[in-house]
Amino acid sequence: MAMSEMATSPSRPLPDSATAGLADSGRRVFAIEAQALAAVAARLDGEFSAACRLMLETRGRVVCTGMGKSGHIARKIAATLASTGTPAFYVHPGEAAHGDLGMITDADVVLALSYSGESDEILLLLPVLRRQGNKLIAMTGRPQSSMAREADVHLDVSVPAEACPLALAPTSSTTASLAMGDALAVALLDARGFTADDFARSHPAGALGRRLLLHISDVMHAGDDVPRVQADATLSEALVEMSRKRLGMTAIVDSEGKLLGLFTDGDLRRTLDDADIDMRSTRIAEVMTRAPKTIGSEALAVEAAQLMEAHKIGGLLVIDTDRRVVGALNIHDLLRARVV
Repeated sequence: MAMSEMATSPSRPLPDSATAGLADSGRRVFAIEAQALAAVAARLDGEFSAACRLMLETRGRVVCTGMGKSGHIARKIAATLASTGTPAFYVHPGEAAHGDLGMITDADVVLALSYSGESDEILLLLPVLRRQGNKLIAMTGRPQSSMAREADVHLDVSVPAEACPLALAPTSSTTASLAMGDALAVALLDARGFTADDFARSHPAGALGRRLLLHISDVMHAGDDVPRVQADATLSEALVEMSRKRLGMTAIVDSEGKLLGLFTDGDLRRTLDDADIDMRSTRIAEVMTRAPKTIGSEALAVEAAQLMEAHKIGGLLVIDTDRRVVGALNIHDLLRARVV
């Protein structure tokens, strides 16, 4: 059969005898890789601390590089470092030898990954990096390899066995390298005092960024868009204000704009059940909710979502330190902002 025919032939269902052990095979991979990670963790020592110090003390960035599967891991490590407060980027070693080496300055630290420690593409770069004065951190599985001997710091990620039964596909070794990269990133994060707000600033477009960066002032209605009436307004006047502003509520304020109470759609439904209440003559102060839940404009939008969820309410008034009403928002505003 021609290769093109093989590539397009529909796959045939495997017999039950062939699929019975698939889950067992998967569990063996987890067990082997867990053992590999435990072995690497047990070897973390002064070399790991030295690598962290080089990254912390550099005036430049951490340049990650590697070929093949190690290159994929190096690219992910660079992304993790950059998102957790350590400026970093990935350079392909093959492209570096053809001009991209100019991206690396003499202030940068180079983190090179190669399980064998004998990657020709990386070894070709080492003399140039040495002449330029770059510090080199090598992450290999062979402490006696060329890269390990040339490095200022060597991180040993050797594993007892690959999870691949043929011992050919990088499996345990790439998992160990990835975990070592995460360990470096988290250790540096701790050392820098990196906070959740710092992390959010690196992820402004993501869900985490919205949760940690978006404040009440960014989503609330303000100025003339805030529904409010004086305490001597009638119930019908309050309903007109609620209909105009379309937030399902209105604030009741005094002459200085300070909060006295709140009237919501829920309060209206309960009021309609009371036959003794006249819509045109009853003052809103008689039926309003006193001491309603409020929030400050500098609070995070996610705090408003949590407050609404905890108290089963659909809106909040925003007040300043003098209890003046400065804004209002409801659950739909949070939904539009994708906070919830």
